[in-house]
Amino acid sequence: MTAQLFTPVDLGGVTLPNRIVVSPMCQYAAVDGSAQPWHQVHYGMLAMSGAGLLCLEATHVEREGRISQGCLGLYSDENEAALKPVVEWVRAWMPHVKLGIQLAHAGRKASAQRPWKGGGPLTLADAPDLPWTTFSASAIPYDAAAQWHTPVALDGVGLKRVKAAFVAATERSARLGFDLVEVHGAHGYCLHQFLSPLSNTRTDEYGGTMEKRRRFPLEVFEACRKVWPKEKAIGIRLSATDWVEGGLTIEDTIETSRQLKALGCDFVDATSGGNSPAQKIPVGPGYHVPFAARIRREAGIKTWAVGIITEPQQAERIIASGEADCTAHARSFLVDPRWGWNAARALGVKAPPLPLPADRGSSILAFKPQNAMAKAAD
Repeated sequence: MTAQLFTPVDLGGVTLPNRIVVSPMCQYAAVDGSAQPWHQVHYGMLAMSGAGLLCLEATHVEREGRISQGCLGLYSDENEAALKPVVEWVRAWMPHVKLGIQLAHAGRKASAQRPWKGGGPLTLADAPDLPWTTFSASAIPYDAAAQWHTPVALDGVGLKRVKAAFVAATERSARLGFDLVEVHGAHGYCLHQFLSPLSNTRTDEYGGTMEKRRRFPLEVFEACRKVWPKEKAIGIRLSATDWVEGGLTIEDTIETSRQLKALGCDFVDATSGGNSPAQKIPVGPGYHVPFAARIRREAGIKTWAVGIITEPQQAERIIASGEADCTAHARSFLVDPRWGWNAARALGVKAPPLPLPADRGSSILAFKPQNAMAKAAD
């Protein structure tokens, strides 16, 4: 019997050869939003991982919307030109792998240090990485005690600007030839900030009730859907809950998913948290999977499961049980860049193809114990 993890799946007209997704992972290695040689090496490596879909990191739609000075962007012609060789390399050497891109705006969590410099808000002491003005649903800092920047609440002009930036980045993604777009509406970034009562205290048409709080994210998604090719997939990453009393709940997110589906959303990448330093997350293997399962079942939309999915057998159970349509992995691919390839061997199915120069290494597998390969895929 074929492992379900290695069966094709259709996402909005785009067919993935298997259910494994390389999840977006910020690299903090760009210059003014433009990809660098690191990105060519990094994504070239991950394209040969055995995953059916490689989704590029959070790519920011505005310069002011970047998390850090090192974040990837798609807000200028220079950004678009710098990303083109990365796409072309994958197309040339790994044509069967589908390519996605996550479009993001950090909102009040922008103007931050790179993680290895602390990850907190930028200050003048971080020169040459200097701080800039941030924007959000309301003028509420992410963490006042840690002196995060107080954002400017987006007015009518600002809302139009941010929406237009998402649309422009979507159009650039289409020109670059991506198969899939994921709109980032999670982890405490701009669209999540509108959805959550913890960060949205507006009293206009974009705040107050849950229905009004989801209005701007829905407007942004609908605008992106309209300019994205109909034959290609577009979905969204959502934080299912804030993990804070009085914050966003899974029930809120299920209803948001229903409304997104009605607007042409092809999938929900179900994660959680990121919008409050007071969150209490019970982190453990597969801890987001129940959210993906509920959204899939109750909203009737395809989902990706994420969150410490490290073992091939674990991923196989998630797909075989119908809890999600894809499993998305991040750090597992950093530890083992051939995770998908090794997962196929661990599950006893044919491994995904590799470019001819790399495929020559498969001849050694006959001399490598099966259990060692399975351990490498953990």
